[in-house]
Amino acid sequence: VQLQASGGGLVQDGGSLKLSCEAPESTFRRYRMAWFRQAPAKERVIVAAISGRGTSKTYSESVKGRFTISRINGQNTIYLQMNSLKPEDTAVYYCALDDRVSTTNNAPATHMSEYAIWGQGTQVTVSS
Repeated sequence: VQLQASGGGLVQDGGSLKLSCEAPESTFRRYRMAWFRQAPAKERVIVAAISGRGTSKTYSESVKGRFTISRINGQNTIYLQMNSLKPEDTAVYYCALDDRVSTTNNAPATHMSEYAIWGQGTQVTVSS
C-alpha cells in the first residue's frame, strides 16, 4: 500500500490550505490514519489523527481550533483543512496509515510507531 499526499504549497500568514491523502486500494476496512509534520532540523510530530470510522479525532495543541482532519466514509482517504496558517506551520506534512485490522475500532493513535504505511510528504510553506 502506498499513500499519495497532495495539496501543499505556498500561502501567506493567515491563509488556508487543504491537504489530501489517498490509499490506492479500496477496502471495506477503515484503517486509522493521521497527519504528521516535520520542520527543518526538527523531529516529526503528530498534527492530527482520526479513528477508522472517523468518529474520533485528536489534534496537537498547536493546531487545535485551526486544523480539521476528516475522512470519506468507506474509503481510505483523509483530508487536513488548515485555516489561519502561521509561519510556524511551515513543514513537510506526511500522512500515515495503521494497517492493522485489530486497531480499526481503537481511538486515534498519536505515536509514529503505530503507523506502518507513510506517504511521500507534501511541503507547506507559510510566509510572514
